[in-house]
Amino acid sequence: MTATVASHRKPRQHPLAALTGGGSRSARTARTAATLALAGAATAAGLDGTGQAAPQPTPAQVKGRVDALYQEAEVATQSYNGAKEAAERAREELSRLQDEAARRTEKLNASRTELGTMAASQYRAGGIDPTVRLLLSADPQRYLDGAAVLQRTGSHQATAVAGYARRLGSVRQIQRRAEDTAERLADTEAALKKHRVTVVHKLGAAEQLLSRLTAEQRQRMAGRGGAHAHGGAGQGRAHHGTGHGDGLRGGTGPEAAAAAARAADPRAARAVAFAYAALGKPYVWGATGPSGFDCSGLTQAAWKAGGVALPRTTYTQISSGPRVDRSQLAPGDLVFFYSGISHVGLYVGDGKMIHAPHPGAPVRIAPIDQMPFAAATRPA
Repeated sequence: MTATVASHRKPRQHPLAALTGGGSRSARTARTAATLALAGAATAAGLDGTGQAAPQPTPAQVKGRVDALYQEAEVATQSYNGAKEAAERAREELSRLQDEAARRTEKLNASRTELGTMAASQYRAGGIDPTVRLLLSADPQRYLDGAAVLQRTGSHQATAVAGYARRLGSVRQIQRRAEDTAERLADTEAALKKHRVTVVHKLGAAEQLLSRLTAEQRQRMAGRGGAHAHGGAGQGRAHHGTGHGDGLRGGTGPEAAAAAARAADPRAARAVAFAYAALGKPYVWGATGPSGFDCSGLTQAAWKAGGVALPRTTYTQISSGPRVDRSQLAPGDLVFFYSGISHVGLYVGDGKMIHAPHPGAPVRIAPIDQMPFAAATRPA
């Protein structure tokens, strides 16, 4: 009896079952929806129960993040420049190897033709035993003279065969080198694409952050940290003025002349003059002029005007001459920044440099203590 009553007794539900468990399918669905709604409301309310969205970052926070993004983009830009330089070298080498392979293949084909002619001649002349040919010859002496010529011809044939084998080996060697170079070029171009995507992504993220600020906030940010002034493409166009004022005007005014006069040598003086003339030109990542520059593109172009060929990237330019102590800097010296040596400027004296900061900030004069100083080099 007890067992019969127990079998019909309604089981007791756990208190949570009303929200998560038993009942009909429609009831369970409704309870689930209610649970999710409550959870969503709790999440929206947050810890303080206010339900407000995250606060907007302050201009100072935006500036800090933008500065970091520009520095990361500069690192990627230098990697892009290095990969681009390597790709150009590989492309030139591949073209040279292909030309060389074509020339050697032409010589190989000529050797092959010569050997074919010899083989055909031997086949035509080799059908009769030499003893029989001597007996049948109307002029035995003439035959013997001809035999001597054939013997010498055999020596020439051996030389021709050896030459053919040598040319064949050289053609194959050049072809293998060309194939290796083509693979290296493909890898470098893949790295080039990767670095380009990284640069574009970083700069785009910085632009989005800056777009949250008002024009007045951006102007104040530019005033506090000239290296990261933000403006349109037309900001700071080059003018042929005195070189004074906003630090964006190019030319050969008194300030430029004084800096060139204090340079270590005439080559450095010409590099300084070029940098002053470039003031106001836009930053264009990957560019070496004449209408736009990135940081290492500007220093490379400036020293090219001085008659010195610098390598393309900050990582290689730092080894282009002897190191210079910060206290011994002279106009024309290269000054490098950040622990990764990802930025470079051209020193112009009085603790200042000319550099290409980043997109939106044209070539300008800035204090060298604006960024973490790493090292300095005097190109030689």
